[in-house]
Amino acid sequence: MVNTPAHIQRFADVCTMEMHFMLSLDHLVVAGQDLSEARSHVETALGVPLRKGGVHRHFATHNALLGLAEGLYLEAIAPDPAAPAPGRPRWFALDRLIGGARLSNWVCRVNDLSTALQSLPDGAGTPVALSRGNLRWSMAVPADGCLPCHGCFPAVIQWHGTVWPGRSLPDSGCRLLRLEVSHPKAAWLRQSLPLRDARIQFATGAAALRAIFATPSGLRALQ
Repeated sequence: MVNTPAHIQRFADVCTMEMHFMLSLDHLVVAGQDLSEARSHVETALGVPLRKGGVHRHFATHNALLGLAEGLYLEAIAPDPAAPAPGRPRWFALDRLIGGARLSNWVCRVNDLSTALQSLPDGAGTPVALSRGNLRWSMAVPADGCLPCHGCFPAVIQWHGTVWPGRSLPDSGCRLLRLEVSHPKAAWLRQSLPLRDARIQFATGAAALRAIFATPSGLRALQ
């Protein structure tokens, strides 16, 4: 008899549970060791400029943003060299990032984060209350900063109030056509996530994310 680790067993249990919530795609994340590199990676791929974002003191990171059509947005993020060390692992596995900037994560929105986490696997993280300016939100962040399936499992966020970047950022003229989520456990990801979005496609293969956009310059890919 094979002993299955508890977190893997819970992954399997999720597949058979009736979900009482739905995930909605909120934004995509491009991670870099340096923000200028992450920003350039997006701007070169899509042919449009990003807007200055802000800092996240809790995780000692900073970002730049791009508004997309249909209430979505894109975030370029990196460690903030001007901030003191956070004393905890940074989110989006930024402390373990090796190589150049890349599309590293996708983030889904829920109306009630606590309820959602009762059904999602332990690896999805625990709620962290965050704020920046007039923005207030809670994010599920794993203790080690690393989301399941090499980041192919989405981060989960709950926005508090009526203002968040997907609503407030100006439309850049770019529209997400498809998000390709590749992973050896793609079938499990597809079955276990309460998500109904035809733009998100799962494929069995090496862990990777790839997004296809319609932009003012035509079709562009970001990975």
